[in-house]
Amino acid sequence: MYYGGQAVMEGVMIRGARSMAIACRKPDGGIATKREELGSLYSGPWRRLPFIRGVIVLWETVALGIRALTWSSNIALGVEEDEDAGSEGGPVLGLAIVMLLIVGAIFFAGPLLLASALHSLLGNDTLVVVVEGVIRLVAIIGYVGGIGFLPDVRRVYEYHGAEHKSIHALEAGDPLDAEHVQRHPTAHVRCGTSFLLTVVVVSVVVFAPIGNPDLWLRIVSRIVLIPVIASISYELIRLGGAFESNPITKVLMWPNLALQAITTKPCDDAQVEVALAALNEVLTAEHELETTSPKVAAQAEAALEAAPPLD
Repeated sequence: MYYGGQAVMEGVMIRGARSMAIACRKPDGGIATKREELGSLYSGPWRRLPFIRGVIVLWETVALGIRALTWSSNIALGVEEDEDAGSEGGPVLGLAIVMLLIVGAIFFAGPLLLASALHSLLGNDTLVVVVEGVIRLVAIIGYVGGIGFLPDVRRVYEYHGAEHKSIHALEAGDPLDAEHVQRHPTAHVRCGTSFLLTVVVVSVVVFAPIGNPDLWLRIVSRIVLIPVIASISYELIRLGGAFESNPITKVLMWPNLALQAITTKPCDDAQVEVALAALNEVLTAEHELETTSPKVAAQAEAALEAAPPLD
């Protein structure tokens, strides 16, 4: 089965078919870990439905990411561990919705306004949409590259690299130790950074048929169609992962992997140790869940196999 995850503050979150685990380096040098069983939304049969699963993964990335970041930030800052920190609830749900709206406003509506200002100069609706996509791509690359100069964010990018290396080692069947993990690349075909670039390309194809209606309608379309674009993009990323050894796929996926040079950085053995702590924790959790409820675990694993998470 596939495993995926995200880098968090001084740590890594890894998720499996029915559980997720977070590991974080504490100020005293130790490693704190937390695991939890996931609800049916993240592991149920909906994850097996093409296009529907893309929307679920988009929500999962935001919701689980916020929960993991909340917990890891507390640990990294030396705040006493709280079993309920980052759990499901109103504040996390609200923050996830706000985050999606902000992303929609900045990276979808913003480029539209800039491109629309050039409409009279370009004189072609399709060309305006292409320019809009270029502006969106530049905005995304500029943002993820710019914040990478912040020391704390660069640390997150290094843990991102440690997460990818650990997943590579697991998928290759290598021993899960720093020596073997460090031999693997920091780029991974299922990375969320690859997803962002694919979203930009797909958005051009989706928005082009809309043409040039009133500005307010174009703005609404950019927000409303985010789930559609995410679904199509996810299926393309999944298809690329299934045929990643194909020469044509390698050529098509090269820009996605190259972009990861911005969001993944070389990591040290201590960071790999944290990533492996999260990975081993979720492997243990998955084994225990399979032992206690093999039928449900098999169904969840089949759903995740059909729709591997972005990492």
